[in-house]
Amino acid sequence: MKFDTPATQNPIDQLKIVGHGVDRIDGPLKTTGKAVYAYEHHDTVPDAAVGYVLGAAIAKGRIRAMDIEAARRAPGVLAVVTAQNAGQLGKGKMNTATLLGGPEIQHYHQAIALVVAETLEQARAASRLIRVQYERAPGAFDLAAEKAAGDSAAKKPGKKAGGQPKPDVVGDFEGAYAAAAVKIDHTYRTPDQSHAMMEPHASTAVWEGDALTLWTSNQMVDWGRSDVAKTLGLPKDKVRLISPYVGGGFGGKLFVRADALLAALGARAARRPVKVALARPLVANNTTHRPATIQRIRIGAGQDGKITAIAHESWSGDLPGGNPEEAVQQTRLLYAGANRLTALHLMELDLPEGNAMRAPGEAPGMMALEIAMDEMAEALGMDPVEFRVRNDTQVDPAAPARPFSQRRFIECLRIGAARFGWAERRARPGASRDGRWLVGMGMAAAFRNNLVTDSAARVRLDAAGQVIVETDMTDIGTGSYTIIAQTAAEMLGVPLAKVIVRLGDSAFPVSAGSGGQWGANSSTAGVYAACQKLRAAVLERLGFPAEGAVFADGSVTEAGGRTALLRQAATDGDLVAEDVLEFGDLDKQFQQSTFGAHFVEVAVDAYTGETRIRRMLAVCAAGRILNPKTARSQVIGAMTMGIGAALMEELAIDQRAGFFVNHDLASYEVPVHADIPVQEVIFLDETDPVSSPMKAKGVGELGLCGVGAAIANAITHATGVRVREYPVTLDKLLAGLPDPA
Repeated sequence: MKFDTPATQNPIDQLKIVGHGVDRIDGPLKTTGKAVYAYEHHDTVPDAAVGYVLGAAIAKGRIRAMDIEAARRAPGVLAVVTAQNAGQLGKGKMNTATLLGGPEIQHYHQAIALVVAETLEQARAASRLIRVQYERAPGAFDLAAEKAAGDSAAKKPGKKAGGQPKPDVVGDFEGAYAAAAVKIDHTYRTPDQSHAMMEPHASTAVWEGDALTLWTSNQMVDWGRSDVAKTLGLPKDKVRLISPYVGGGFGGKLFVRADALLAALGARAARRPVKVALARPLVANNTTHRPATIQRIRIGAGQDGKITAIAHESWSGDLPGGNPEEAVQQTRLLYAGANRLTALHLMELDLPEGNAMRAPGEAPGMMALEIAMDEMAEALGMDPVEFRVRNDTQVDPAAPARPFSQRRFIECLRIGAARFGWAERRARPGASRDGRWLVGMGMAAAFRNNLVTDSAARVRLDAAGQVIVETDMTDIGTGSYTIIAQTAAEMLGVPLAKVIVRLGDSAFPVSAGSGGQWGANSSTAGVYAACQKLRAAVLERLGFPAEGAVFADGSVTEAGGRTALLRQAATDGDLVAEDVLEFGDLDKQFQQSTFGAHFVEVAVDAYTGETRIRRMLAVCAAGRILNPKTARSQVIGAMTMGIGAALMEELAIDQRAGFFVNHDLASYEVPVHADIPVQEVIFLDETDPVSSPMKAKGVGELGLCGVGAAIANAITHATGVRVREYPVTLDKLLAGLPDPA
C-alpha cells in the first residue's frame, strides 16, 4: 500500500479499541516470568554451552601475542575463539569498529576472545588463563583537548577541516547577530552516558548445517540479520534472527554487537548451541554509548523578544569512521528567526563507539538549547514561556514554503503553564523557600522529529475467527504487542482476545523495528495495510461488495444488510494477507515533528546543594495516541531518564587508559524509585493525517527531549546559580548558593 496522500476517514477512526488505555497483553508473561528472553531458551535449546567474552585491556594498539593453550585445556572448555582462528570476517554496515578485535585494537574492551565451556564459571575462569601481550599506542580520549587542538589547527593559514559536515547556514547570521540589540553567547557540556538497560546484550546461537538461528536481544531484526550475514559471509537467507522480547534497549541494541557474533562463532567452533551475555562492564565499554558534547549557542534578538539570529554548534567524538552526535537538529526547526547557523564537528576519539541513545541528537541538543532560551529570556527580562511563544513558527524556518503538518506547540506551553501553576512563580531566582530548601520552577520545550519508515505485516484469519498477526517488529518494553493487536482488532472488528500477535522473527515480514520514535506509528501502519488487504479477501470470499461493508463484533455486514460471521470466510481454509505500507514523499512536502512542554519543580538544600525533584508535568502533541496507558508509561519513563541525565548520569573516563571507569550499575548512577516525584502527562487530542493512515506519531522520545534543561532551569530559579555542564551535581552549586542564614 502506498501512502502518498494524507489519510482520510478509515476504519481506525472508529476508535472502538484503538485510542483506549488497554492493558499490555504481554503483561502477564512479564510479571510471571514466562516471557522468554535471548539468554533463556532452555526448552528450545536445552544443551547450550556458555560463552564468556574477553575484552581488550588497552584502548588502542595491537596484540603482539596471545597464548590460549592453558584456557583450551581448562576443565569444561569446549572451544576458544579468537580473530586468528575465527576465519575471515567482514564488518556490518551498522558497526564502526569490528566486533572481534585482533591483532589491531580499536577501543578498550573490544572483544578479543570467546571461551566456550559447559558452565559460565568454567568459561570465566578459563578466560583468566589467556595470556595477551599488547603493544600499546597513544590514543585520544579527551573531547575538550581534541577540540582545542582542532581549533588551533583550523586557525593556521591554509588549514582546512577535513571530513567535517558543512555548516547549515540560512541568511546572514554573523551580520544579524552583530546588529542584535540583545544577545548571548554560551557554551554547554553534556557527558558520555551509558544506556544502562536491565537486560544486557545477550544471544543464543544454533547451527543446522550452514544455516544459523540466533535468538538475540535486538531492536531492529532485519538490520541485525543483514549485518550478521555480512559479517559471517553468509547469504541472508541462511540467517534467522529471533527477538520476541527485549529487556530494554534505548538505542544500544539497534545494531548487532559482539554477543551475537561470538555466540555464532562459538557455536560453530564447539559444534553445539552456545549462549553469550555480555558482562556489565562490557555493556558500557564494548557496546555503544551516548558521546559527550560541547555545544556553543549564540542568540540575538530585538528588544521585542523576536529572535533575529540563532547559531548552534556542537562538537562530539567517535572512532574513525563514526558520526557526530546530531545535537543541533531541533535548533533548525523549533524557533523562528531569519538568520541561522548550525554546525556539527566530529573529533576522532579512541573511546568505545558513540551512537544512538534515548532520543539521539535532540536529547543532548535540547539540554543545551533550552537553557540558552532561558538565559536569553532573562537577558530580555521576559517570562521564559512567553519568550518561546513569541518565537513560534508554523513553517520550516529555513524553507518557509514547507509548513508543519501539525504544530500545537503554543497550546502545549499554555496548557502546561496553567496546569502547573506557572503564574504563581516568582520571577526572581532564590525568592522561594520551604525551610532549608530553596524552591524553583523551570520549564523547557519538548521536540522530536516524527520519522516514518516502510513497514510490513502478515495477517491470517482462521476458521475459529482468530486473527494472527506476524511481523518482525520488536517489543522493547514499550507495548508493541498491544498496539498491534489493537490495530488488527479495530480493522477487522474482532475483540482483542481474538487477536494473536507474533513479533521479532526475521521469518516474518520486515517492519520498522523499534527505534527513533518511529516504531509504533510505522509498524501499526504496516498492520493496517495488511488488514486492508485481508478485509478485501474476506469480502471476496463471502461474495460481498466492497463498498460500504462494516466489520464489527466478529461479523461482516454489507451495505444491502446481509451479515455473515467473519470466521465463515475461513471455513474452506485460512485467509492470509501480507502487505507493506510504503511511505511516499509527504515528509518532503510537510515538516513532521512532535512537540511538547516540560515543567518541573525542584528543591535544593541551602546547606548541602542536594537537589530533589518535587513534581513534573509533560504536555505532548504527538498525533493520535494509540494507547494512552502505554504511551503515558513511555513518557514517564522518559521523564525519569531526563532526571538521570540532569542530575547524575556521567561516564567517567580514565584519560590514561582510555576507558569508562564506572562501567557497572553500582557506580554508574541512574534514578531509583526514591528519586521520582509526582509525574503528570497530558496528551493533546490530535490526529495528523499526513503522518500515516493511523494519524499517529511517536511519543516516547518526546518525553525525554527537554527534561534535563527544565530541571537545570528550575535549579537556577531556586538558587540563582547557572550550571552549564551536566550533570548538575551539588559540587557545581555549593560555591554559588546564597547564605543559608
